[in-house]
Amino acid sequence: MLNYGLLLVLLAAVVASFRYLGIDLGALLQGDSLSQMGRYAGSFLSPDFSPAHVRNIGHGALETLAMSALGTLLAALLGLLLALPAAGRCGWLALSLARFVLNALRAIPELVWAALVVLAAGLGPNAGTLALALHTTGVLGRLFAEALENSPSEPAEAIRLGGGGPIAAFCYGTLPCIWPQLIAYSLYRWENNIRMASVLGFVGAGGLGQMLYVSLSLFQQAQAATVILAMLLLVLAVDAFSGWVRQRWVSA
Repeated sequence: MLNYGLLLVLLAAVVASFRYLGIDLGALLQGDSLSQMGRYAGSFLSPDFSPAHVRNIGHGALETLAMSALGTLLAALLGLLLALPAAGRCGWLALSLARFVLNALRAIPELVWAALVVLAAGLGPNAGTLALALHTTGVLGRLFAEALENSPSEPAEAIRLGGGGPIAAFCYGTLPCIWPQLIAYSLYRWENNIRMASVLGFVGAGGLGQMLYVSLSLFQQAQAATVILAMLLLVLAVDAFSGWVRQRWVSA
């Protein structure tokens, strides 16, 4: 009985959402709406492969790749630094402050960070890199902190009992135990960031996203179709490389 009641509540919420937002799905089937959508979709079926445009796309793809890689690397380093106090390794006050910072960083989406950073750092890939790094620091820092909390303490304790300091205990006792997890988390976020880096250009953060935004703004569907294909190929290439790295480094 409870399941049926929950289902009715969900259906009522969906109906109320349609009414509140004023969404009229019937308008999609009225008049020549379908033919207009078909013509617009068909305009993307003839991509522009002119040499000049392909060269520009290659430059944009490298820019997008660099943004995602550098942003993820910075986030992994900063996330590890914040993960240590967030895992309770530096006292209660540092734990509370680090977790607050991590929550704040990941609570703001990448697009919002990019819009804010563009105002401060100007248009271009610098803004996109910083936006990815800020949000990803919050995500990776939290994941790294959980890995530290769940790591076995015996290896580090053995090093301390042998006369080693806290840095040596962490580097040789704790870090080797969680290293595969750190690599796996970082690679997964890199896969996400390569997709997000392709979108950040819509707020002026450079890369393929900015090229796509300009093409769509000028109603250049042929050029936009080529950029979309480049985005797809770039994402597939990064996914394949990330999977290969995980199999060789993480699984081993």
